[in-house]
Amino acid sequence: MTMFAANPGGWVSKTLLVTILAFTGIRSPMAAEKSPSDFLLRNGMEVVVIPDHRAPIVTHMVWYKVGSADEPPGKSGIAHFFEHLMFKATANHAAGELDRAVSEIGGSKNAFTYYDFTAFHETVPPSALGQMMSYEADRMRNLVLTDDVIKTERDVILEERRSRIENNPQAVLTEELDATLWQNQPYRISVVGWMQEIQQLNREDAKAFYDAHYHPNSAVLVVVGDVDPDAVKAMAERTYGKIARGPDLPPRIRPVEPEQNTRRTVTLTDARVSVPSFSTQWVVPSYHTAKPGEAEALDLLAEILGGGNRSRLYQELVVKQGIASSAAAYFQGTMLDATNFTVYGAPRGDAKLSDVEAAVDAEIARIVKDGVCDDELERAKTRYVRSMIFTRDKQDEMANLYGWTLATGGNVKDVQEWPDRIRKVTAEEVKAAAARYLVLDHSTTGYLLPQQQAGN
Repeated sequence: MTMFAANPGGWVSKTLLVTILAFTGIRSPMAAEKSPSDFLLRNGMEVVVIPDHRAPIVTHMVWYKVGSADEPPGKSGIAHFFEHLMFKATANHAAGELDRAVSEIGGSKNAFTYYDFTAFHETVPPSALGQMMSYEADRMRNLVLTDDVIKTERDVILEERRSRIENNPQAVLTEELDATLWQNQPYRISVVGWMQEIQQLNREDAKAFYDAHYHPNSAVLVVVGDVDPDAVKAMAERTYGKIARGPDLPPRIRPVEPEQNTRRTVTLTDARVSVPSFSTQWVVPSYHTAKPGEAEALDLLAEILGGGNRSRLYQELVVKQGIASSAAAYFQGTMLDATNFTVYGAPRGDAKLSDVEAAVDAEIARIVKDGVCDDELERAKTRYVRSMIFTRDKQDEMANLYGWTLATGGNVKDVQEWPDRIRKVTAEEVKAAAARYLVLDHSTTGYLLPQQQAGN
């Protein structure tokens, strides 16, 4: 799977995605200190503040409820392209001024685009928080977009696509696999966009996208760190609060994925590949679209099947049989629409890829037939929750927890109540999720093969 992050701008990588999705909603023993404040500015911008006074730093993130899946037909890549344009000059600040301001105080900043959102973030000393808000509020509506700026940055995006997609066999396969898995939903289109459509993006496209989506009532501000919620609210009102509310947001209604009833494969052979690998994906409901308890069961199914070195796939294929160098599973739960459940593996030594794939299929079939025992499920819940508690200890990941959830239809309560919902999942629910969704005849599998194994 591909992972991208650029500075300024870039795609969210799927590795980062797995990490963030796994963290969503875990409540740590330190929750009393980090209890969030959640409020709306008069212009409709939602603000979440999570105090954390252990170190004199603060993470400031602005999440826009627009991503590549919201792009107009024929304009693929405009969301990611516009993320880059947000670092250009405004009516009040020269291009690069934000970069210099963050560097001068020893902070960091970046941005990323994914299917359902675009996010911008800075980590700085608390004394600089007001300044960061001022910069972000300014570029929310005051960008200066000229034909020269558009042309220059479009060339950057085209080169980024060449280097990160077209020069990377795994990325090429991932792009083709997504386009095959999704028959109707816009998740089938690459976040960075198709080459021929990026080449045609112009100033009018950028201006229309800006005017449609970059407004305070389409944004969520998340602040985590050594701050006081009342002080943050006052700063937000002085900066973001002065921006006029944009048009009311239309419902984010996208094409619905039809029922899938065939097994499809995508194969890429490339001389640059040294170790073959495969991944199999299924369309499944996300936390936003699932019935109560169903997404939680899928999360625990992924943990039990392939969530780490205590999982069934790792123990059976890597440790016991010794046929795999890697084998895992993940559930991409926090999406606005339906999502995917994935298993993957790669052989070790003289083992064949077909042997690894057959062994993965056998482990799935065992769960479908026999389910999981209560003790195995409880251990999985414990691993899952404990690992999230440790990870929640980081400011940027805490900001991601809330921002990602709120940008995809959730709320603060969803984050806080998530552990209790996980703990209520039964073994029968995990088995039912596997039986209902992990049907090989309804899957899409991608094979990445070395050139000499084209016939394997």
